[in-house]
Amino acid sequence: MNATTLPILDLARYADPADKAAFLADLRHAARDIGFFYLINHGVDDALQYEVQRQSQRFFALDEAQKQQVAMIHSPHFRGYNRAASELTRGQPDWREQFDIGAERPALTLSDDAPRWQRLQGPNLWPAALPSLKPVLLHWQQQMTQVGIRLLRAFAEALQLPENAFDQLYGDKPNEHIKLIRYPGQQETQSSQGVGAHKDSGFLSFLLQDEQKGLQVEVAPGEWIDAVPLAGSFVVNIGELLELATNGYLRATVHRVVSPPAQQ
Repeated sequence: MNATTLPILDLARYADPADKAAFLADLRHAARDIGFFYLINHGVDDALQYEVQRQSQRFFALDEAQKQQVAMIHSPHFRGYNRAASELTRGQPDWREQFDIGAERPALTLSDDAPRWQRLQGPNLWPAALPSLKPVLLHWQQQMTQVGIRLLRAFAEALQLPENAFDQLYGDKPNEHIKLIRYPGQQETQSSQGVGAHKDSGFLSFLLQDEQKGLQVEVAPGEWIDAVPLAGSFVVNIGELLELATNGYLRATVHRVVSPPAQQ
């Protein structure tokens, strides 16, 4: 594998009978050979993408006290805000601020011996200082879930399975997770680790990038390429659960984020 850039896949081809078979072959090869690709013509409105980015910027511009009101320490469901360097990857701090939400559902009533993962379901934390954030992110979550389901069905067909082969794994209540991220930059951190090398744990990840590069993908041992921002696209990568569901045929790939240089 001598990839120097991520492949670009056009989801509109999936709905074109004349091009569908070729699209499925391209999807299969991208997911098996690299595990990352750009997705264009995904159907999510440009205005919504812009508004998500605008609300994200407004959230991270709140003062520290306002962000700490929704700190993850206040949530038994692992939702909310974490300041930069509060998490470690491979023993080193990740210099990124982040705000996590999941599916907006009530907490389950659990017995003392219930599996701990069931505690993950519950309400999100929302900043009182930014009431416009909640409706935008919940709409975004709904739209991205539909893209994810559509793409998983394309993967099923690409693997010569029934279109609904993966449906039973997420049912009518998929496990949704949104993460807003801000990388402070090396002028604040004196470190190049935005987030250390890792694989994503879920089925599919969709990244909406702004104009700042930094994401890198390990296409071969020790060989990294930049996933530079591509306007109008999502960067999509295979998670470990989808790798497991396909018995390792599809590839969950190691990736990292290099903190922006000073003054960027």
